[in-house]
Amino acid sequence: MKAIIKSLVLSLLIMTAAFAGGFDINTKGEQTFSFKDKVGRNQATFFSTTPLEDITGMSTDVWGTVSFDIEDVENTLKGEILISTASLKSGIDLRDEHISSADWLDAEKFPTISFKIKEVTGIEKIEDNKLKAKVLGEFTVHGVTMEVESEVTLVYLEENEMTKMRLPGDLLGVRAKININLSDYGIQHMVLDQKVSDEIEINVNIVGSNKM
Repeated sequence: MKAIIKSLVLSLLIMTAAFAGGFDINTKGEQTFSFKDKVGRNQATFFSTTPLEDITGMSTDVWGTVSFDIEDVENTLKGEILISTASLKSGIDLRDEHISSADWLDAEKFPTISFKIKEVTGIEKIEDNKLKAKVLGEFTVHGVTMEVESEVTLVYLEENEMTKMRLPGDLLGVRAKININLSDYGIQHMVLDQKVSDEIEINVNIVGSNKM
């Protein structure tokens, strides 16, 4: 009986390892990546519509950290990504002032926008070093925090002569998309007397290093 139980436990462990969502690369163990980018190549963009035009904004002041076990990203991924509220630019100075003002995002009172990871589901291995997943997290803007789901793509690049030209260490590329409703966060739908869509699409495209 004990032999049967041991056999079942071993089979479960093997199955768990086989189906755990992670990268199939040479690097092993837990890794932590920092996304602080002094050059400003990391980006977050937001998109909205008005009756007259589409509004696209961007920030290059994006930072944060994530960590995970290489072979089990699905069950170990954690971390937080942040954006400076005042850094959002839409191409029109007066509109940018309004976006940062107390009438809209109130950058002085709420200086950061953040996404904190809570859970990973639906992970899919696209390549040995590339994963797609649904990531549930706590999104905070304008002092309000709500759970949202993000579509995320992770690409792991082990250090080589090409990656060293960008940053030292192994690199992690992250692409993520989030859709939010302004009304959920107590933000009005008007920017300089233009009514904007309640739904805002946010995209993040960042690269971090495990040696920063």
